[in-house]
Amino acid sequence: MEDLVIVLITCPSLEIANNIAGRLVTDRLAACVNIIEKVQSIFQWQNAVDQASECLLIIKTKKKGFKLLCDRVLKLHPYQTPEVIALPIIDGSPEYLNWIAEETI
Repeated sequence: MEDLVIVLITCPSLEIANNIAGRLVTDRLAACVNIIEKVQSIFQWQNAVDQASECLLIIKTKKKGFKLLCDRVLKLHPYQTPEVIALPIIDGSPEYLNWIAEETI
């Protein structure tokens, strides 16, 4: 089984989240992208505490395609420093994990 990951990305709007998700799935960089529409984020930015209402993308993909996925997101995303982080999938339904592997490049 290939190494699979969950990638998390926050977006400033549902429109941008849908655009990025659609491109990643169409280009087979993601097998599936879940969009959580209303996430409140509190963070440090430019020496101040800031907050924003964002959308969260939860992406299922292969670890070996992460760099290409990240490069694509950086071209599509409006943030100067977007969140693009990968977490390992340590276990799951064999059928679902196989599906992720088959649907991504």
